[in-house]
Order: sequence, then structure tokens, then C-alpha cells
Amino acid sequence: QLQLVQSGGGLVDPGESLTLSCAASGSLSRYFYAISWFRQAPGKEREAIACFSVSDGAKYYADSVKGRFTMSRDNAENVAYLRIDSLKPEDTAVYYCAAGLNFNSMAWEKRSMYDYWGQGTQVTVSA
Repeated sequence: QLQLVQSGGGLVDPGESLTLSCAASGSLSRYFYAISWFRQAPGKEREAIACFSVSDGAKYYADSVKGRFTMSRDNAENVAYLRIDSLKPEDTAVYYCAAGLNFNSMAWEKRSMYDYWGQGTQVTVSA
């Protein structure tokens, strides 16, 4: 099994930065091929925003977040991070990390590619 435990999030002012964490553990924690971040704003579909390919370290970003969102991973600790700069009110959402036991770079944005999900963490951007 694989457990993804998220931390970070909260209420932040517009323009601030925030880093979310996603720690992987369990018997499959060294066997997933991709770890990604999704977010779901109120009344909207869950959308993929960033992906890290474990095999080659490639990163993928949704066009809507390029330039402000940075994904990284601590391989030794098996923790993935999502740094968000210049936060905007429209970034308000529940953020989820997800891990896939297979990886297709052409399909990283599809929810069906992921087998395990974190519990979600709320990010609220408001003055």
C-alpha cells in the first residue's frame, strides 16, 4: 500500500508564497512512477496542476500555473513539494497530491492515471 500525507496550506494573503508537502510511505512508496498535484476550487472540477516523473525527474505544469508554481521532490525522504508564489484569490482550492504506479507523460493530467491520493489540504487566499 501507499499512504500520502499532506501538510501545509491555510489562510494566506494575496501575493504571499506557500509550500505544500506530500510525504509518501508504505510498501509501495518506492514503486510509484509519478507524483502530481491537483486542486479543486469550490464548484469546479479537480484539475491537474503539476507532475513529477520519478524515473527521469521531468516536471510538467498546467499552462494556468506556469511561472508561479514549482514542484520538487526530496528523493531520500520521499516527500514532494509544491511551492506557490504570488498567490491570488483564484488559487483558493483544496490541493491534493496523487501517486501513480504507472506513468504516461501524455496523460499526466488525467485523474484516472493515479492510484493513491493524499487527504487534501485547504489553501485560502484572502486579504
